[in-house]
Amino acid sequence: MYKYSLIVIMFFFSAVIQAQDKYTISGYVRDASTGEELIGANVYIESLKTGGSSNLYGFYSVSVPFGAYTVTYSYMGYETKKVQIDLNKNIRENIELTPKVLTSETIVVTAEAADKNIKSVEMSAIEINPAKIGPIPILLGEQDILKTIQLMPGVQSTGEGNSGFYVRGGGADQNLVLLDEAPVYNASHLLGFFSVFNSDAIKDVKLFKGSAPAEYGGRLSSVLDIKMKEGNSKEYTFIGGIGLISSRLTFQGPIVKDKGSFIISGRRTYADLFLKLTEDFKDIQLYFYDLNMKANYRLGSNDRLFLSGYFGRDVFYMTGTQGSNWGNSTFTLRWNKLYSDKLFSNTSLIYSNYDYEIKVGDVHRYPDVTAAIRNYNLKSDFQYFTNTQNTLKYGLNLIHYTFIPGEVAASEENAVNYKKIEDKYALETDVYFSHEWDITNRIKTNYGLRYSMFTVLGPGTVYSFDEDGETTDTIIYDGGDVIKRYGGFEPRFALNYLLDASSSFKISYALNRQYIHLLSNSTSGIPTDLWHPCSEIVKPGMAEQVALGYFRNFDGGNYETSIEIYYKDLHNQVDYKNGAILLMNEKIESQLVFGKGRTYGVELFIKKKFGKLSGWIGYTLSKSEREYKQINNGKSFPARQDRMHDISIVSIYKPNKKWTFSVAWVYYTGNAVTFPSGKYIVDEHTINYYTERNGYHMPDYHRLDIGATYHFENESSLIFSIFNAYARKNAYTISFRKNENDPTKTEAVRIALFTIVPSITYNFKF
Repeated sequence: MYKYSLIVIMFFFSAVIQAQDKYTISGYVRDASTGEELIGANVYIESLKTGGSSNLYGFYSVSVPFGAYTVTYSYMGYETKKVQIDLNKNIRENIELTPKVLTSETIVVTAEAADKNIKSVEMSAIEINPAKIGPIPILLGEQDILKTIQLMPGVQSTGEGNSGFYVRGGGADQNLVLLDEAPVYNASHLLGFFSVFNSDAIKDVKLFKGSAPAEYGGRLSSVLDIKMKEGNSKEYTFIGGIGLISSRLTFQGPIVKDKGSFIISGRRTYADLFLKLTEDFKDIQLYFYDLNMKANYRLGSNDRLFLSGYFGRDVFYMTGTQGSNWGNSTFTLRWNKLYSDKLFSNTSLIYSNYDYEIKVGDVHRYPDVTAAIRNYNLKSDFQYFTNTQNTLKYGLNLIHYTFIPGEVAASEENAVNYKKIEDKYALETDVYFSHEWDITNRIKTNYGLRYSMFTVLGPGTVYSFDEDGETTDTIIYDGGDVIKRYGGFEPRFALNYLLDASSSFKISYALNRQYIHLLSNSTSGIPTDLWHPCSEIVKPGMAEQVALGYFRNFDGGNYETSIEIYYKDLHNQVDYKNGAILLMNEKIESQLVFGKGRTYGVELFIKKKFGKLSGWIGYTLSKSEREYKQINNGKSFPARQDRMHDISIVSIYKPNKKWTFSVAWVYYTGNAVTFPSGKYIVDEHTINYYTERNGYHMPDYHRLDIGATYHFENESSLIFSIFNAYARKNAYTISFRKNENDPTKTEAVRIALFTIVPSITYNFKF
């Protein structure tokens, strides 16, 4: 791997040498109505056929020779602005773009340049603008970015109505979900029917399907990077929505006009209030809430501070003393610094915590079970705009983990039942640098190198096991001791060859490492799943992915098409033994097995961006397999998320300013599942016999969702939607039981979670 380091360093310095004696135009591109920075806004100098774009914080920098130029600033959904600049020195030019008036001709589904998919070196990426996905019909009428992402090729839902997702055949824990740079370890509310992301508070969403830039790391399958809004720095506003099952309210405004702003956004369900109206369910508590808060302030022209946080919780109690609650909390303190017109930095201090509690009865008789994962993170990123052909990025990241596998709490009367699994500690260190290089007018590349190191720290007890899971040795480490250390290089590479003005060919390669694993033996993620770090026994997961893509636009960029082929090798994959016990098991590693896997597939995408009718069609043909020595006699078998066909069709029609209609249809072949292959009877009890892991598939799934939105003059709207419009009874689970008429026969029982689910939501703004 050291050869990668040498190659990248050589290119790194060659880029610096190429920097010529030029002048620089730099600044921020903002929304004229709110003051929010615009991510990925285009800056173009027609006479030189060159330019750039704003980064994740709205900053841009373009270096060109002395002269007079017309600089064009553009961003999808905004009026284009042209500025005359006489460049005889470095110039700071902050630009505000005005949003276009919404008409039937300006409907788009993402906020990107008309030809960005062709000219950008980036591939295997999805961008979502939350402001544009409102018309898409979703379960219970709640706008949800995670469910919208599931409508894209290469992304699969983990189950009916669930906000969890798989990416290109990887596990759900192999997705890194970031909210303002803070990791979110459980992104689901109400067991997955809602996500934790309130779209009113979200500014930008981007998903990298395995081939992420070098600044991202820690997961094998994808990175979902979500940025919160910064707040309106021009005026105070209220926006919100009232639905059948939840309501939300957002308040934002300036701290000091054009210098600082804030946003506070809250959401809560009230299903528990309706349950109290019925005698059978009056004691049930079932609700969630979340709160997003953010503030920022400019300390002059070169410095800016951000403070953001998220707090959310789910509560589900059958009685006052039986049930569970779980939730996330994150905190990010960020400092943007401009050292010069070319050098931009972002330094962040981050905190993230996920915990859950299980109550099984009166605390005086039955103990409570709690568990958590917590981390503190210090990261610093730098971006150096060498010239219009070269941009360099480099940085470092330090993460301290605390894993709390489980604690059984009890009252003094029940102290004998107290039990605590040892906490585990680890430190992850990452450094990276990358180079985006326009080699010629036709060839662009983005290559980089990341080095990660994971150190397992004491105190702790380390067990060794034989093949039968029996303990063979025990070693006790003191606080501060290094128990185990892993590390390695993670090269990244992407290349874009522009075939002509409307088509390009792309290729990418990425090696990723993952040092923490989610241990679960359920068919879909549940709140009590456990995060577990690498150890002497559990090795870091590794994934190597190669992807090829052909991209072509038609009708001036109105129609986008693409086809991507990918292949991914997975190493050191973690699974569980048959009959494994994971909860409150201090020797949990004795329940695990380790192996390898592979995934491969083809993704097709067609999107219409403008006009009265817009939308997209996505199709994925894929295969995902795993292989473990201890499972299925060592033969490869389909992974839980193996799904051969996956189709989504989304259509949005806006005949006039008042109405928007939408339709979404999805179809996919069922996930792999383990069903009994036979049975035998012992003492008149039927025992199912299982032969192979995931040897069967659930029935095919399909449904149609429809929606209609009426727009009022004051920017308020009324949304009507129907989930599963033709009442398809899709299988949520399949269980097996004796036939009532013939006990010698076993029958399969299919349970459908939803049929038709209508909803109505009123959104308002003032």
